[in-house]
Amino acid sequence: MFTSLLLTLFASLRSWFRTRAALQIEILALRHQLTVLKRSRRGRLRLTSADRVFWVWLSGFWRNWHSALLIVKPETVIAWHRKGFRLYWAWKGRRGAPGRPTVTREVRELILKMSRANPLWGAPRIHGELLKLGIEVSQATVAKYMARPRKPPSQTWRTFLNNHAKQLVSTDFFVVPTISYRILFVLIVLAHHRRRVVHFNVTAHPTSEWTAQQIAEAFPWDGAPRYLLHDRDAIYGDSFRQRVRGMGIREVRTAPRSPWQNPYAERLVGSIRRECLDHMLVFNEASLRRTLSSYLRYYGRSRTHLSLAKDAPEARVVQPPELGPVVELPEVGGLHHRYERRAA
Repeated sequence: MFTSLLLTLFASLRSWFRTRAALQIEILALRHQLTVLKRSRRGRLRLTSADRVFWVWLSGFWRNWHSALLIVKPETVIAWHRKGFRLYWAWKGRRGAPGRPTVTREVRELILKMSRANPLWGAPRIHGELLKLGIEVSQATVAKYMARPRKPPSQTWRTFLNNHAKQLVSTDFFVVPTISYRILFVLIVLAHHRRRVVHFNVTAHPTSEWTAQQIAEAFPWDGAPRYLLHDRDAIYGDSFRQRVRGMGIREVRTAPRSPWQNPYAERLVGSIRRECLDHMLVFNEASLRRTLSSYLRYYGRSRTHLSLAKDAPEARVVQPPELGPVVELPEVGGLHHRYERRAA
């Protein structure tokens, strides 16, 4: 019984002290409001930043603060608190280094130089070159600092063909007119894995026997693939089928009038036209063969590909800045360039 009396007395004293503290806080709040009203003129309140901070601070630990508030609405104090929260974090953010790191002037000038020297390149291609030079920037940054072309860039073509990529090659023909209005036929043999051009040749009179001989030259030993993808052109006749069957290759023919079913070869033909042949004059077979040899060397050793994680078919090593300054090496007669680091 004595214990219960002590607990009751303690609770009474605690309630009295709490009530006393709340009373003092309420008096402080009312006096502050009187001070604000005395300061105001012609019925218009004159609130300072200290007044707003006082009420935001008071609302943080006094539960009944809104019952003593008369000069403004409680929603106004809440708005002051939110504004102070935004200002606090804005101030805190300015003290550090917010956002992405700045791009150095050297990198910006290099991006601009690459885009001007290679007008056929887009942001993904330039980004791939920068990665090979050990420059870590985003593709969006590259697009931001590129030279703006007069015409909008064409839409990027993408497709995915993963099944049997290491065992699949494709062939395709395309025609090239010469300066004397002759028509030359180009055969390309492309390995899907690493987008490697295995073989190509040029002729003015393609036949099934000639095409079969090209396949034998493309895979002279035991390196024949398992599958060969091509369209339904009559050039792939009996002689071609017999040669392919004898090499242990299984033909996969696309549907009629469906070039998108042979996407990698079609993409390569488009790249050859856009990046090389559309900018040159072809005189004869020897001229075309030299031009294609030059471009396909660039295509295999230097040109970066989206499908290869911005690498070339013949993998290129990343060159860190410690190796020296960036050197520009012309390829395909200066139509394209390769960028490497060389010691001074």
